[in-house]
Amino acid sequence: MSFFTEHIISWMVVIPFLGIALMGVVRDEEWIRRIAFGCTMMEFCVALILWQKFEFGKQGMQFVERMEWMPTFNIQYAVGVDGISILLVLLTALLCPLCILCSWNSITTRVRAFMSLVLLVEGAMIVVFTALDLFLFFMLWEITMIPMYFMIILWGGPNRIAAGIKFVLYSLTGSLLLLIGILGLYLEGGHTYDLIVLSEQTYSATTQFWLFLALFLAFAIKMPMVPFHTWLPDAHSEAPTAGSVILAGVLLKMGGYGFLRFCLPMFPEASAQFAPFILWLSVFAIIYGGYVALAQTDLKKLVAYSSVSHMGFVTLGIFVFNSEGIQGAILQMFNHGLTTGALFLTVGQLYDRTHSRAIRDYGGLHKSMPRFVALFFLFSVAAFGLPGTCNFIGEFLVLVGTSDVSFVMVLLAMGGIVLAAAYMLWMLQRVALGEPSTKAAALLPDLSHRELATVIPLAIMVLWIGLYPGPLMEMMDASVTHLVQQMGSSPSPLPPLAVGR
Repeated sequence: MSFFTEHIISWMVVIPFLGIALMGVVRDEEWIRRIAFGCTMMEFCVALILWQKFEFGKQGMQFVERMEWMPTFNIQYAVGVDGISILLVLLTALLCPLCILCSWNSITTRVRAFMSLVLLVEGAMIVVFTALDLFLFFMLWEITMIPMYFMIILWGGPNRIAAGIKFVLYSLTGSLLLLIGILGLYLEGGHTYDLIVLSEQTYSATTQFWLFLALFLAFAIKMPMVPFHTWLPDAHSEAPTAGSVILAGVLLKMGGYGFLRFCLPMFPEASAQFAPFILWLSVFAIIYGGYVALAQTDLKKLVAYSSVSHMGFVTLGIFVFNSEGIQGAILQMFNHGLTTGALFLTVGQLYDRTHSRAIRDYGGLHKSMPRFVALFFLFSVAAFGLPGTCNFIGEFLVLVGTSDVSFVMVLLAMGGIVLAAAYMLWMLQRVALGEPSTKAAALLPDLSHRELATVIPLAIMVLWIGLYPGPLMEMMDASVTHLVQQMGSSPSPLPPLAVGR
């Protein structure tokens, strides 16, 4: 194995920080944009090599790197990927160059700072999804909060200060709970931060209960689950387009990843004990998010509340504890990043032209912007799970997994899909069809080549996964099977989950 392959994850960690250093000595703003885009594209190419070298069907971590960092406290630099984390690494590497492209002309002040923040959050997220040491995981978890905060308060909308502070307060609360959980694992797990070692140990019922509660609340705030979701619409509506894409596309997935990496394998008894409550809360979030989205008149807030509903499918799939549900949840995290990221990009393209997110200010765009409407239509119908698009596969698997637990939950969750179709089709009708509501809407120019290059890759992925999800399913299959086996070996049986059957 070559030196590059042996340290491929470290290369992915280093590239964004090298880009930040290089931008620090360049004065020309156009070259700063080019360097940022070049670094993110290089990161994406390395992620494709990681995918190509990944061994499908193999359980456990691959491409593991370990190095002593603070031996006095048993802290290591330890990274690796399995079939769950590699999908989120690929998603991160795919969305970041698109964020640079969408900001090319819209970000005109403090360009170096903005591009550096995008690269910083990319490097930090790569470490979060690959860290095998809890101290390393927590440190980079915290760092991801910093770039998003500054993106909101420096380049956001008129209420950006309040939205940024709200985001930080919620994030800090979740971080404190995460720190409590990690310290508890360190003390109960033999004074080690090694994720693999801690996952293989058995904890008492009391320990599981309290540590699960702390970690669950931390990850629930990050997702965010209802009722911890109130920071999300404000952050989305005030953040610049790239910030919204990163936030919805990747940062929310850190919560779902935490459930899969910490809560289920380490605390199977506590997970089973809390699961009925979490499942019903997930169903409520699916319906609530759709109902509130139906009432929105702001494009960004509509997409933001749709995220609350879609992430309800993720937690529903995770906590049914079977392969179909968990695979559907992981696929839904990946697909949500594609479709919601694409919707925020297209809304941003409209905002760049009119500086308005109000649905009433548009209409009849199929005449002046046919290419935009075609792509906007694809992403909108994909968001409510039209067969042949990516979200359908994830939602279908979640519902199949949930049917083993409660058919009533399946019916209620399908109600959320109906609501999603209602608010997306209503939005399409008001924005794209009919007659233009203003003279300005009738004269809007169609997408430029740069704007097309920003969204066409996501359109290809939406259709490819919708028609041929096999490679992604094969990639995660062994890891999901191993996770379900860990849950099944718990002394606490799964029948308590069978509520409402």
